[in-house]
Formats: sequence, structure tokens, C-alpha cells
Amino acid sequence: MTTLDIRPIAGALGADIHGVALDGPLDATTVAAIRQALLDHLVIFFRDQELPPERFLALARHFGEPVEYPFVRGIEGYPEIIQVAKFEHETVNFGGIWHSDTTYLERPPMGTLLVAREVPRTGGDTLFANQYLAYETLSAGMKRLLDRLAAVNSSARADVTRTREDRIRSDPAPQTRQELVAEHPVVRTHPETGRQALYVNIAHTVRFAGMTEAESAPILAFLFQHQTRPEFTCRFAWGKGSLAFWDNRAAQHNPVNDYHGQRRVMHRITLAGDVPR
Repeated sequence: MTTLDIRPIAGALGADIHGVALDGPLDATTVAAIRQALLDHLVIFFRDQELPPERFLALARHFGEPVEYPFVRGIEGYPEIIQVAKFEHETVNFGGIWHSDTTYLERPPMGTLLVAREVPRTGGDTLFANQYLAYETLSAGMKRLLDRLAAVNSSARADVTRTREDRIRSDPAPQTRQELVAEHPVVRTHPETGRQALYVNIAHTVRFAGMTEAESAPILAFLFQHQTRPEFTCRFAWGKGSLAFWDNRAAQHNPVNDYHGQRRVMHRITLAGDVPR
């Protein structure tokens, strides 16, 4: 059995995990300990991991069912693994805005694994935000309002469409022309911890169900600002071979686009989730 060395990196969320090589067999006790660390810290990080695609996919299967991303074709031979890249000539990065992954799906992913293949000399960090804290720090009155609401999430929201177009042009998936829309509770209950988390995001949430975009805008604007307050966040600086694994049900992330003229190449796997409730 592997004894994990778990080191929290911020007050709100995030932990570095040392003492385990992820490219080999993992016993059930180690897998359970990693999963518990994910539930406790919402995003966990590993350094210097040798994870070629077959081992990366094998690792992900310990924690859930890898699923294909709806808008980008997977890498050769591995449809569940997509390349997330920004090249030297580009100025727009992939998903460069605060978001939870693909909340426009009826069953958004439970989690995401991202491993660094090439990193810039400087920059390219990723921010994460705790959505338990985002909900828990709201006033009682705001909680009563939000607890009754559902939100409409769309893959065609302008901010995220702009960041996705460069990847679609070079690696189109068959569904790229299709708009995907799903309604989810504004406040979801985590199926494993039972805690409540704010579940809207500026990249995908368009409006509240039963309301117009204009009617929804003032409250959504407040929530988008509130849910990424600095005290709810942590920041991760990548190195080659770094791996991040985050809980998409209770955390948001934002890749910082501050490395123009440099290359950043990652591989990503998303794990199947449930219908938010």
C-alpha cells in the first residue's frame, strides 16, 4: 500500500500529492485515498508523472468512465483524450474563462484530469475556485432565492465559443455545429459529499429557467463575480509531467492566458458524471 503525502496549497481548496507514481498499478486502497483527497480538496495535483496516453487512460479509469469531449476530436488512437493547446502564433487559449466543464450537457462530467506535455517558460498557470464556499457565504435571502431556480446552460454562449473556434478549425469533432443546451439547478447537491455548491458559470450559463436573459443578468453578474473571489481560489503553476485532477461538481477553473509567443500543450480526459440535482 502506498502512503500518500497530501499537502494543502491554499485555504480554500487544492492539495499537492506526493509519494505515488501514477504510471503503474494502483491498489484499491491507494485509489480510494486519492478519491478521498479529491473530495476533501476539490482539486489535487501530482508532479513529474510519466503518463503516455495508454497509461493516462488507464489511470483515469480507476476513478470513473472516460467520455469523449463533444467539440474536439480525440488524439490518434485515443478518442477520450483531447489535446488542449495554445501555439506560439495564437493569442486566444482554450477555455480561457472561469467555468465548470461542459455544463451544457445533461450529464456534465464528474471530474477532469489534465496532464502537461509542454509548458511555457513563464505563465500558463490555472486558477481554481471552491463553489461550496461560493454558496455557503451567500446571505440567507439569496440562498432562498437561488435554491428554487434552475439555470439554462448553452454551448453557444459567445465568450466560450470564441475560445473554442481555433481548436475546432484544426481538430473538428462531428458535433461541432450543434448547439447543446441543458438546464441544471443553480445550487446542486454533491452526490458523494451531500454538500451544496453554486452551479452557474460565466462561460456557459445564459439565464435562469423561466426568465429572460435581461431579467437574469443582474443576479448572474453578481454570482459570476462572487463565486471567484480570491479567498475562494488557489493557483497552480505547471511543469512538464504535472497532473491536475479536479471535481467538476464543486470547483471551477480558469487557465490564465499570459504566455503569448510560447507553446503550451496538455492532454485532457473527462469522466462521466450524473444529472445534477
